[in-house]
Amino acid sequence: MSLQQEIISRLGVKPAIDPDHEIRRRVDFLKEYVKNSKTTGLLIAISGGVDSAVTTGLCKKATDELSQETGLDYRTVGVLQPYGEQVDIEDSRSVAKAFGLRYTVETNILEAVNEIALEAEYALKALGIHRHLSKEGKGNVKARTRMVLQYALAFEMNLLVVGTDHASEAITGFFTKYGDGAVDITPLTSLNKRQVRMLAERLGVPQHIVTKAPTAGLWEGQTDEGELGITYDANSDYLEGKEIDPAVREKLEKQYLKTEHKRSPIPGI
Repeated sequence: MSLQQEIISRLGVKPAIDPDHEIRRRVDFLKEYVKNSKTTGLLIAISGGVDSAVTTGLCKKATDELSQETGLDYRTVGVLQPYGEQVDIEDSRSVAKAFGLRYTVETNILEAVNEIALEAEYALKALGIHRHLSKEGKGNVKARTRMVLQYALAFEMNLLVVGTDHASEAITGFFTKYGDGAVDITPLTSLNKRQVRMLAERLGVPQHIVTKAPTAGLWEGQTDEGELGITYDANSDYLEGKEIDPAVREKLEKQYLKTEHKRSPIPGI
């Protein structure tokens, strides 16, 4: 078995999908987990990108169906989390509007992130290291601060925190372990980026978001493809078992091997 076949098998990506079938089974997956966990719904951070938009659509469909089937109030809560001024915040709002979310809130993380960064810099200074946090380090603080806020809200409202990780991120390790600080459930697992966009089209995600350049929003100008030097088209082709440029294939497989610790369970002894 080639490394490509091994990766595809491990991540569970299909060479072709039926979007309607994938939507149905992922909505059912969410519904079953909510019922079994005795929670009252789902919380999703809406970044303005296609991954969180698709996840929002799946969550809203799941909780609407649960409410109709049980007569109870199951809800999807959308959280918008800008760092100061977010230039594409209207994209997040348009997703919430497109899916008719009744429950949305904005939690600006600017002050919290800056305080954490300052305390970290004081700690570095005490260790004899006199510098500011790197942009990558501060980007990780942003990601984890967002998760702290999500879990603070989810705990008080008895909700599950939903992640947006999928196979095209898993292969590159383009997330921190178990998401940006852990999540409770990931309904996009086993889809590549192209397939996520296929679900987006079927769910009715606004078109400008479907075609938007993916970014984690960790620093100004950051894009996934720019940071990795690998396009999502090539990434998706690889995960569908297709031949891609040998140089890109080598880079992608090196990235996969280098980031194995991000996919593996937390080790113990």
